[in-house]
Amino acid sequence: MSDDYNPPNDPLDILHMDQHLLVVNKPSGLLSVPGKGEHLADCLLARVQAAFADALLIHRLDRDTSGVMIFALTAHAQRHIGLQFEKRQTKKTYVARVFGHIAEKTGTVDLPLIVDWPNRPLQHVNFETGKQAITDWRVVRYEDNTTRVRLFPKTGRSHQLRVHMREIGHPILGDPFYATGEARDAPRLMLHAEELRLRHPEGGEGQRFRAKCPF
Repeated sequence: MSDDYNPPNDPLDILHMDQHLLVVNKPSGLLSVPGKGEHLADCLLARVQAAFADALLIHRLDRDTSGVMIFALTAHAQRHIGLQFEKRQTKKTYVARVFGHIAEKTGTVDLPLIVDWPNRPLQHVNFETGKQAITDWRVVRYEDNTTRVRLFPKTGRSHQLRVHMREIGHPILGDPFYATGEARDAPRLMLHAEELRLRHPEGGEGQRFRAKCPF
């Protein structure tokens, strides 16, 4: 994390709110939770809690990823939804623009990941010590020398989508960690959490929350 942290000042974009849940569209460039040091204190959690004092963290998105992020407004909701994430019962859909044209229309990446200690927070593939990481993907369309894809992570490893796309030769555009050359040359990381499906903590009814892709 570099010291030139300059998050956007967009007002909170609330997608849904009830007695138990608050769903927000996170802007790219804003940390989900505070980093180490005063200069990294501004984050979505702090902004949400300034407006909703009872809000509790359930999950997070990378700083440069935008899209659907859900907070609990009760301890019960935090436990209930936290367990759904843990047991992989939530369904997540991301949109990404990746470098080059992916030849196949659909596929799955199944490569175990673990933190690359000398270079943390980077992650890397490791068949001995890595944790299982699986991503399904589907081509949406080709745009110049890039491909727009939908990504469906089956696991929730750190930087999973970013490493998996790089490993199949199509890094996500604008990725400061895993893209090189032309692929890095984008105004932002072209990764957006478009949809999250889960069961409501009160009554268990299926819910679907969406945030339109901004790129």
